[in-house]
Amino acid sequence: MPRVFVQGSPADPYPRYAPEAARGAVRRITEVGEEVLHRPCRDVTEFGPDLAALIDDMFRTMYVADGAGLAANQVGVDLRLFVYDCPDDDGVRHVGHIVNPVLETPTTGRRLLDEGEGCLSVPGAVMDVPRPDRAVVRGQDRDGNAVVIEGTGYFARCLAHETDHTNGYVYLDRLSKRDKKDALRQMADRRDAVYARRAANAAAFSS
Repeated sequence: MPRVFVQGSPADPYPRYAPEAARGAVRRITEVGEEVLHRPCRDVTEFGPDLAALIDDMFRTMYVADGAGLAANQVGVDLRLFVYDCPDDDGVRHVGHIVNPVLETPTTGRRLLDEGEGCLSVPGAVMDVPRPDRAVVRGQDRDGNAVVIEGTGYFARCLAHETDHTNGYVYLDRLSKRDKKDALRQMADRRDAVYARRAANAAAFSS
């Protein structure tokens, strides 16, 4: 079985970073509490160089932040779009982007996994969140072509998490009040260290 899938198609071999990142620039990542993260995003209706440049920037920003996925509202852009570079539980790497994503969670042959989940917009916090072990996301690519991406295990979690972002939800919204307070305490304790690591990554990525 191929070890890398790009936009759902096998792509062995593949570089360490998606080529988009070399063209992109690092953007500021929004944090929980900022309005753009807590409202549904607008559909993408214009496909062209501006959208392609945003995707490039999002890939670079995701890598600098050590992320597995990043939604457009996490860089302050109110559009339904996310990028990802994420392994599944079998170690297969999945790389790509999805515009106007719609999550389809299978109703049969699935189980919930209650496992650790973090978010670049909640820096430093990790909490157990129940998610289905399979997910299917339908949407478009940067040129407006239809795409269907299916994931299992950790990659399914990534697809669900990022689609949540485009609908105006962060993973804290899926926690109890007590667990949410715990996550925010973790963020307060670890935020400075996370930002220091991102700054070091940005410098190394540019060298």
